[in-house]
Amino acid sequence: MGLAVLSVASEAVPLVKTGGLADVAGALPGALAPHGVEMTTLLPGYPAVMAGIKRAKVLHTYDSLLGQPARLIAGKLGAQPLIVLDAPGFFDRQGGLYTDPQARDWADNWRRFAALGRAAADLAGGLVKGRRFDLVHAHDWQAAMALAYLRFAPVKRSKPVPSVMTIHNMAFQGYYPKETFRELGLPRSAWSMTGVEYHGGVGMLKAGMEAASVITTVSPTYADEIRNPEFGMGLEGLVASRGDRVRGIVNGIDSADWNPASDPHIASPFTERTLARRTANKRALEAEFGLEPGDGPLFIVVSRLTWQKGMDVLVEVLDHLAGIGGRLALLGSGDAALVAGLQEGAARHPGKIAVRIGYDEALSHRMQAGGDAILVPSRFEPCGLTQLYALAYGCVPVVARTGGLADTVIDANLAARAAGVATGFQFNGVNYHALAAAITRANALYYQPGEWKTLQRNGMKADFSWTNSGAAYAQLYRELVGKA
Repeated sequence: MGLAVLSVASEAVPLVKTGGLADVAGALPGALAPHGVEMTTLLPGYPAVMAGIKRAKVLHTYDSLLGQPARLIAGKLGAQPLIVLDAPGFFDRQGGLYTDPQARDWADNWRRFAALGRAAADLAGGLVKGRRFDLVHAHDWQAAMALAYLRFAPVKRSKPVPSVMTIHNMAFQGYYPKETFRELGLPRSAWSMTGVEYHGGVGMLKAGMEAASVITTVSPTYADEIRNPEFGMGLEGLVASRGDRVRGIVNGIDSADWNPASDPHIASPFTERTLARRTANKRALEAEFGLEPGDGPLFIVVSRLTWQKGMDVLVEVLDHLAGIGGRLALLGSGDAALVAGLQEGAARHPGKIAVRIGYDEALSHRMQAGGDAILVPSRFEPCGLTQLYALAYGCVPVVARTGGLADTVIDANLAARAAGVATGFQFNGVNYHALAAAITRANALYYQPGEWKTLQRNGMKADFSWTNSGAAYAQLYRELVGKA
């Protein structure tokens, strides 16, 4: 018997994206389909989403959904079913998904995403005739209120709807003042330590975690890390209290979109058997970034430029990287001070370090195809997709030993190299000495071509598609629905 699952997310490729959440929400429905799971995705009606809907059908009209008129519209996300919350007062805005044109958080984000949650709970409760859902899967704080509404103010159903709350990044929790509670349409019983209340305000992620049948993170190591204060961001006690109801499932990547053998964005397609063809991509990338061509290692960075991503430490090691003969091509955007530091490093080392501020999906493909190694010095990384793309493209990852980075990269220590399983380099502690030492290790092994090619081929042969992850989610859903 097939399962019908409602996935609630604030973004999903190919319609709208700011980060890895969109990749997961966009890929998961297709990954689940072979396992007898039909996943319908509920998205906010941002302009880009509304523009992407073809032959839309109105499923339901709200006269007022948390103060705004709204409609639920059916469409398609690729080949999979999509429902859009068309609420122009909430989502038809200039600026970012979560921020205004001045990059400040929208003051009513709590109301915008509570409305998304309310609509999700209504759908799961049977609001639309013929649309039945066995389970609700909410992603991050923007979707978490769906589970709170299911728990405290559900549309009546014969039995409870099981749910999954996936945390893509515990650092973003959706915390708002106490005054917002009275506007949410929840009963007084929801205002409790085991409900939506959190430190005297409304904690949206916390509310979803309390209400969920199971909490998942996007890697097993991160599921363990968030039990500790360093990574739990104040919610480690709640995580610990849920015991074995907290699990980790590693994200996958879209192996059709990220395939060096058929990638239309790169100069020279290649496979693990034709690694020599990567050289043309390296030459093209050097030219695109204005770097001196050479046979030494070309490091790349594709990242948000933030403290979490360890970019402050990267700024500190730029002189070391250039001093040992390395070069660096960087693509990203973020904190102004970090941007300035990186640009100053590029100015000190013209032809060796080049920085491109912004984000360009096609360029990121060319960087993975042409770079020799990618630096990912994150202080915490729930899963990370960048290192998975790198492995698929023979771009050797140099990563901090945390979260999904620890779960997906096998360090090139002597034992792993002797066993023929190493895929990259890990280091402990995000500081100057640890990152500089890891870069030095990578630089030294690069000049042993046989060893380096083995790392590349091992990474390219690893299966980080959605095949295994999709099967794991399908198994979890069946377990929960069987117990409901």
